[in-house]
Amino acid sequence: MYVIVGATGHTGRVIAETLLTQGEQVRVIGRDAARLTPLMALGAEACVGSADDPDAMTTAFTGATAVYTMVPPNYAVSNLRAYQQAIGEALATALERTKVPFVVNLSSLGAHVASGAGPISGLHHVEQRLNRLTQSHVLHLRPSYFMENLLWNRDLIATQRINGTPLRGDLAIPMIATQDIARYAVERLRRRDFSGIQTQELHGQRNLTMTEATAIIGKAIGQPALPYVQFPYDAAEQAMLGLGMSPDAVTNFIEMYRAFNEGRVLPLESRSQANTTPTSFEAFAAAHMRYA
Repeated sequence: MYVIVGATGHTGRVIAETLLTQGEQVRVIGRDAARLTPLMALGAEACVGSADDPDAMTTAFTGATAVYTMVPPNYAVSNLRAYQQAIGEALATALERTKVPFVVNLSSLGAHVASGAGPISGLHHVEQRLNRLTQSHVLHLRPSYFMENLLWNRDLIATQRINGTPLRGDLAIPMIATQDIARYAVERLRRRDFSGIQTQELHGQRNLTMTEATAIIGKAIGQPALPYVQFPYDAAEQAMLGLGMSPDAVTNFIEMYRAFNEGRVLPLESRSQANTTPTSFEAFAAAHMRYA
């Protein structure tokens, strides 16, 4: 039995669907029963509950061979770091109660940074809590910057004919498609070939600057001159507030962008076959940004 936290999200959904098509028993967790229905139609067992509820997670994890854990995104919460901590504590408590043998946990590149990196530092503390488990083998996946983060910019590109974030345009960072994270997670969940506490960075297909990524988007949507604009932090704050993020979440994300720009969020591993994944940014842009 494989149990998937955040089964309606970018990675959890693909993990659940893939395991189900492979004939595995899958239990999916989500806060909204209706959103779990498509996975139930594929044969999944559903468990409706919040990841910050240790009793609900205990019910969900009971009998599991392996669990995929994550902190489901919620950027409207009044205190993002407290929310992350509550999720980590609930997941760890449930894993301790149920003695699940194997855990694959979604963390982030830079999760070794204990402070000053916004939500990434929050995931550092989730890792530390899971590291105290004594009866589970834990693999922390540390993927790089999600290509999907740029989907937030589709309206900006369509209406203002620019692409922009607070990241420096010349900053080369690894970028990854979430489907590649999911595929890797499936492989490790099924193989269960890790022991103790381990980490694995995932660097995507290659490093890109935002200027390079914007040029690729522009080519994909027929706007080859699409410019990249590095937004000032205060302007980015106002934009994120306009998207419905809480003031505390916005403060955390600005801290994260600063950490990237100042070189404090960096890979610990050199790029290798083990941490390089197949989906190129060109393929991602053609599939997801074309109608921007």
